[in-house]
Amino acid sequence: MRIALVLFCFLSAGSIASAQQEDSIFIRRLSDEVLTNGKAYDNLRELTKKIGGRLSGSPQMVKAEAWGKKTLELAGADKVWLQEAMVPHWVRGGKDILTAPNARSLDVLALGNSYGTGEKGIRAQVIEVKSFDELEQRKGEVKGKIVFYNYKFNPRFVETFLSYIDAVKYRGQGPSQAAKYGAAAVIVRSMSHSTDNNPHTGATRYDSAYAKIPAVAIGLQDADWLSSQLQKAPVSVFFKTNGHFLPDTIGHNVIGELAGTESPQEYITVGGHLDSWDPAEGAHDDGAGIVQTIEILRAFKAMGFKPRHTIRFVLFANEENGGRGGTKYAEEAKAKNEKHLFALESDAGGFTPRGFGFEASDQQLQKIFKWSSLLAPYGGGKLVKGGDGADIEPLNKTMGVVTSGLNPDSQRYFDFHHARNDVFENVNKRELELGAINMAALIYLVDKYGL
Repeated sequence: MRIALVLFCFLSAGSIASAQQEDSIFIRRLSDEVLTNGKAYDNLRELTKKIGGRLSGSPQMVKAEAWGKKTLELAGADKVWLQEAMVPHWVRGGKDILTAPNARSLDVLALGNSYGTGEKGIRAQVIEVKSFDELEQRKGEVKGKIVFYNYKFNPRFVETFLSYIDAVKYRGQGPSQAAKYGAAAVIVRSMSHSTDNNPHTGATRYDSAYAKIPAVAIGLQDADWLSSQLQKAPVSVFFKTNGHFLPDTIGHNVIGELAGTESPQEYITVGGHLDSWDPAEGAHDDGAGIVQTIEILRAFKAMGFKPRHTIRFVLFANEENGGRGGTKYAEEAKAKNEKHLFALESDAGGFTPRGFGFEASDQQLQKIFKWSSLLAPYGGGKLVKGGDGADIEPLNKTMGVVTSGLNPDSQRYFDFHHARNDVFENVNKRELELGAINMAALIYLVDKYGL
């Protein structure tokens, strides 16, 4: 009996070692294919330089959807289709203006989904606060003034997304919190550690209980200058924005599919979001995730890889100012009673990959974490609990699907996030390709071993 047990353990260990070697060889081949023949960088150049910013509802959104469909087809998808979703159509409407005394022009961008000032603009005194607590303490001073939220990104967080999570409430809730006390408008310090003066836009959310007042993000250097002037004397500024909504319009998730050979009615999803804010080209956010998604498909087809489960490559609509694409994808999957095993998103930039975050049970995580050594040679071996992506979160919340997000190095991400310098030239080809390699390797492992 003991001999049989020892023999079984020996054979099992040998089988595991053989499987790991097989996986290691496959991932090495996958890496060679992407690094040698990859099209992600060329595709990103085409998306950013020929189409540019792709805000929901814009003509560029329509062009990007057509580009995505064509590019998925060229990459070898078994089929490609457009999944309709109604999306919001917010328009910036012109140049955003903030003029300080002595005609000094401050660099600002209206917050996404914000309402404009009207043609005459607003001239009012600025009141600076560093927190919602300070706003509450000074609420009697706010009426008729422009509230300036000068809350700095916390530099002590090494994981810069923690700084973003800490600060972004002032962009999201700040206008309505100020409107509650009668503010005329809001200025928000940009969500960035950067040393430049580029303002960083992003969506705000109005509380229907209060007036929808205009709001802008201000560049960091100008935020510091304005703060310094306010320490000396009261400051009044002229403020003009033009943002407004047009009626909701038709957008699409662009979906490519690679059919499974054993369980074609079970799905693995990988994707990014096709839309981006209007001031720039949306290269890191999220052109990188889009072209990495397409590159996984291209590499699998080039290698002759035939997945056991059907893999869907999804270019999601409207992540930035509505989340309608991800919601629609999950709603339709649930309505059709589809079985989804796993979903992966890249929406943290095209930087050097560090690993992945997972929304999964502890038992599932134990299995996933064993793959760390297979991903580590390509930079993606740090596997942690928590984290996925806004577009795939509805799959997790409504259907219990295991979801994951690629975690690249985050130190430079908020230098570019939602700002005019999020352009093709600020993406590194090797880093972009390594992200695609790690994503493809993880998809391969989930497809082979399940969760």
